[in-house]
Amino acid sequence: MGNLLHWAVVFLVVALVAAFLGFGGVAGTAMEGARLLFWVAIVFLVVSLVLGLIRRGAG
Repeated sequence: MGNLLHWAVVFLVVALVAAFLGFGGVAGTAMEGARLLFWVAIVFLVVSLVLGLIRRGAG
């Protein structure tokens, strides 16, 4: 999951640089990619926590 967070940060940095330079289309695309990867990472985190709690309770 660390890899997903890495790519989310990369897309965020690209979006911020593009926004600073005034390239609206590139900034919007990069921000959408960062947002998507962020939410995917959050879903994986929640699933991992729930499965960990279930396994701890069963063991």
